[in-house]
Amino acid sequence: MNDDIAEIAAGAQRVAVLTGAGISAESNVPTFREVQTGLWERFSAQDLATPEAFEANPALVWTWYRWRQSLIQQVEPNPGHTALAQWQQQLRQEGGELSITTQNVDDLHERAGAEVLGHLHGSIFAHRCLDCGDPVELPDPAYDGFEAPPEPEEPPQCATCGGHIRPGVVWFGEMLPMEAFDAATAAIRSADVVVVAGTSGIVQPAASLPLLALERGTPLIEINPEETEISEAMDFCLRGPSGVMLPALVPPRRRK
Repeated sequence: MNDDIAEIAAGAQRVAVLTGAGISAESNVPTFREVQTGLWERFSAQDLATPEAFEANPALVWTWYRWRQSLIQQVEPNPGHTALAQWQQQLRQEGGELSITTQNVDDLHERAGAEVLGHLHGSIFAHRCLDCGDPVELPDPAYDGFEAPPEPEEPPQCATCGGHIRPGVVWFGEMLPMEAFDAATAAIRSADVVVVAGTSGIVQPAASLPLLALERGTPLIEINPEETEISEAMDFCLRGPSGVMLPALVPPRRRK
């Protein structure tokens, strides 16, 4: 770990963290750009994650999301998730704050013990009516997350209006939740350091968020095994998995 990075992390009282698919992939959650299997081998994930896809084939899209939900429930947070939860708790005990904004629709940050400021792309565990927007509570899916279902299943109907129930995620072409986006913007603009972990820097407008730190000259630290679309704007790039780099980045607990 670079001494300059360690010093910045140790001195920061307000840390803003942005996470993407890479940190979840380390827990064996497939990213959208990985190969599909079974029912979905003829489709790319981007083809399934749109309002148009759901309208054209609601059973196929619904089953894909419920299957991904069951997969997520069978994996565990990795050391990167745990490190962020630990750092957040340490800072709060010292009167500081670490905010986590994620592009991931899973709950691995929460299961690691962290509080998440915002899920920019929604949650795969939330459901609502496509037509009237009413939130809907559903039982866990009965699928084996590691084996694709043999046949697609129709989504349930809304008890209020009879419309299809849809996953509470943000599909391509839909607006991000403004409350989460605005909260992330405020956290970045008030941070002492911004950490970007496991994100490709491709998906907009989320990819532009860390660049807000440039307005104040706030140090930007990227954690990713590979160079990304936003690497050139970073002050420091740690090349390696989040599960290795984030635990190394967390400052030692200060003695009282």
